[in-house]
Amino acid sequence: MLKISINDLKHHYRFGDNEAARLKALQPLAEQHADEFSAMFHKYLQSISETNAIMRNTDTGRLSKMHEHWFTSLFVGEYEEAYFKSLKRIGQAHVKVGLNVHFVNAAMNQIRHFLLNLIDSSYSDREERRLTREAVEKILDINLDVMSSSYRDEEMRKVFLSREVESWLIKATERFTYGLNLILVLALAGLSVSAVLLFIWDLGHMFQGNIEKAILSSLGSLLIIWMMIELMSNEIKNLKGGKFNILVFIGVIIVALIREILISTLRHDPLTTQVFLAGTLLILGIVYFLVAKVQGMVDGE
Repeated sequence: MLKISINDLKHHYRFGDNEAARLKALQPLAEQHADEFSAMFHKYLQSISETNAIMRNTDTGRLSKMHEHWFTSLFVGEYEEAYFKSLKRIGQAHVKVGLNVHFVNAAMNQIRHFLLNLIDSSYSDREERRLTREAVEKILDINLDVMSSSYRDEEMRKVFLSREVESWLIKATERFTYGLNLILVLALAGLSVSAVLLFIWDLGHMFQGNIEKAILSSLGSLLIIWMMIELMSNEIKNLKGGKFNILVFIGVIIVALIREILISTLRHDPLTTQVFLAGTLLILGIVYFLVAKVQGMVDGE
């Protein structure tokens, strides 16, 4: 966000001691017409539905006094830190009541016309009238600049606040996801221990004389252990910031299906069931191949 000092602001508008002196000389005339200005400005604000709606919720008498004070302060002759702070407060008040910056610009245009008409009707000397008009134009532009900066500051504040909330949500979600992945790894480790015990149990069938069942059951248990290893390995990579690998999960499904085929053989399931399982395995194999090919192309890019 651009920060401009008071001296730089006046320099950018070519506003110097000569302009300040001319505005100071205009002060008596402005004070004489302050009531006229306040009445004109109040009528103008009432003519716009948006500004009139805001005015209905304020003390109009107090508001008129504030407008008169701002109007006469244009010609105070000294434009230092205190003056610019007061303009900043006015801009902040506009933001607070929800006044759109468009109406600030439009209102300043009406004020400009009022003052220029006042100068034209009061100064007969052409050169003096031109220089006074220029001084008034500059102070009005400076006022509008400072007041409008409050809107820019408010927009930036909203952006920063939005980014802070967004950043907090992202960090909280990341921590929550990390915690879930950690829990998942611990759960998989527990299941892996159970799978190892199952494998040992299946080997026990050999001592009971049922070698075929022991071999097929042991192979099924080994496949479960392999699935646990792959899943844990993938989750550990996720914890370390690795990318999600869909192939691992397709592979786990394929292994689970192979185990189901082995169990189906032991149960002597109908041929149709075994054909269905084999067909499903073939389809999953094709899916695995296609996904692996696509991932290889993406990684190659």
